[in-house]
Amino acid sequence: MKGLINHDDIAKVLVSEEQIKQRIRELGAELRRDYANVEGDIVLICILKGAVMFFADLAREMDLNLQMEFMGISSYGNERRTSGIVRITKDIDTSITGKHVIIAEDIMDSGLTLSHLLQLLASRNPASVKICCLLDKPSRRECELTPDYCGFVIPNEFVVGYGLDYDGFLRNLPYVGVLKPSVYSREEE
Repeated sequence: MKGLINHDDIAKVLVSEEQIKQRIRELGAELRRDYANVEGDIVLICILKGAVMFFADLAREMDLNLQMEFMGISSYGNERRTSGIVRITKDIDTSITGKHVIIAEDIMDSGLTLSHLLQLLASRNPASVKICCLLDKPSRRECELTPDYCGFVIPNEFVVGYGLDYDGFLRNLPYVGVLKPSVYSREEE
């Protein structure tokens, strides 16, 4: 994977850069409307590393007075499927007691990681907790969980770009693309 990005490794662009920008503007407007008059502080939490681009663009579009926090969660390790074991690799640095929490996540698939995270955050007594994800794969859901705000519902394909990675690479693509199976099947041989 060294050198320039090989765009030939992408089977197709699933969500273009322009579609992402437009939908984030819309999500920002929704959140601005829904949170403009809430009592109490608002905390936008970025789930590292995948949501960084989405989080930054979303925060700029919200035009709300908010705190920005970062949380690292791992349930995949180096695998493509969740292990079911959730580890907090970086916790937020501030109390969320009595605050309105919005979780910015890159993709929601099985829902197991976010379900665990919601339980953890609820134990810290926030005023509310909502999930805002860029991508949703409901066909992969293994629990009863739906995002409160969603950019795009996508099919069950291996996607990369705009924060989503393959083995730590391709996060910096400006679009969301489907990775060719030949790329990740090479690693399994």
